[in-house]
Amino acid sequence: MPDIHISDFDYPQPEERIAKYPLAERDASKLLCCKRLRPGTFEITDRVFRELPEMIPANALMVFNDTKVVPARLHFVRESGAHIEVFCLEPDSPAEYATNFAATASCRWKCLIGNAKRWKDDVLKLYMPSDEEAAHSNAQASRASLEKMSLTATLVSRDGQTGVVEFNWKDGSPFSRVLELCGSIPIPPYLNRDSESLDWERYQTLYAHIRGSVAAPTAGLHFTERVLTALKDKGVDLQQVCLHVGAGTFLPVKDDEVARHTMHREPFVVSKALLQQLRDKGDRPCVAVGTTSVRTLESLYYAGVQCLEEGAPHDISQWEPYTREYTYSTQESLNALIAWLDSQKLEALSLGTRIIIVPGFRFRLVDRLVTNFHQPQSTLLLLVSAFTGGNWQEIYRHALDGGYRFLSYGDSSIIY
Repeated sequence: MPDIHISDFDYPQPEERIAKYPLAERDASKLLCCKRLRPGTFEITDRVFRELPEMIPANALMVFNDTKVVPARLHFVRESGAHIEVFCLEPDSPAEYATNFAATASCRWKCLIGNAKRWKDDVLKLYMPSDEEAAHSNAQASRASLEKMSLTATLVSRDGQTGVVEFNWKDGSPFSRVLELCGSIPIPPYLNRDSESLDWERYQTLYAHIRGSVAAPTAGLHFTERVLTALKDKGVDLQQVCLHVGAGTFLPVKDDEVARHTMHREPFVVSKALLQQLRDKGDRPCVAVGTTSVRTLESLYYAGVQCLEEGAPHDISQWEPYTREYTYSTQESLNALIAWLDSQKLEALSLGTRIIIVPGFRFRLVDRLVTNFHQPQSTLLLLVSAFTGGNWQEIYRHALDGGYRFLSYGDSSIIY
């Protein structure tokens, strides 16, 4: 495993540089353009995000993550009056997202539980907000409709701050609708504020399509119809993958030795048609929008190797890219993956990945990266360091000196 210390990936991040709210216009954010001239040497320029199409070649393949954030944060109350927050992480029973969202009476989720020590064996009732609280939330449902729904939560099992929670409700709504009416958008904890009505629109990409994430793929928050149209008019090939972002994306690397950090599993889906395009792209640059798209695309190579060596793909483990030298070409790997899909009569690959991308990682599919500015000592900063050949400090120093806004609602960058 790579001998990497997270303390080497720290930088001073003033609280006032964390963007607590989005700009009025999505594509008005700053865009740091970082071109690699030669190993260890970069040219950094300051642009505006709406100018991004000028920096993307006409023949490029641009890949977006079209996952959709679900209002996964629910507030319940015990008979004693104690408030319990239940943060839905991923479905437990039924385990498949679409089936779970379609459930009309009961389902189980793996959850992060706030104030967990105060939840015993009792059944929790949904917390009813005051009129003032409702005015600052989505407030799609009236008190009468919420009472008719009668949503309750029962603790099935517990493991520290997490557990399996069973939800039951009575009005026959699909669980996706239950979340929309009862839940709130799970904005990142580092914003240090409650979610507000504006977050329902702005903490979601314009092209969000498939429900399942508890965090937004924030590099995509800057895209507007104006920018997307300009890219299409230029001839850029816009394609989608879907990786459902888990709450683990906010987990800090607690041990200084990165080798001791455990990555969370995230499910992803990639169409066979996109696999074929990636296999046949030749010298066309592949531009990944966000670190989640990078992790999805780079996981494909190892899924293909599994097909070559084991006959079928399975979840990508955290340190799989670093266990040995891989001599298969990217085209060989993708060919094997496509052949396996054909043998199974499948039009899309559905797997999970725990891959961690750290300095020393060999990128096989992604040539350019559009991404925001990430937290100190985070796995996302490790990925940026890997992509820049370890030269992340120069980029972040420029951003700090240049007044860039940081984190989810902050400014953006494109790195060659």
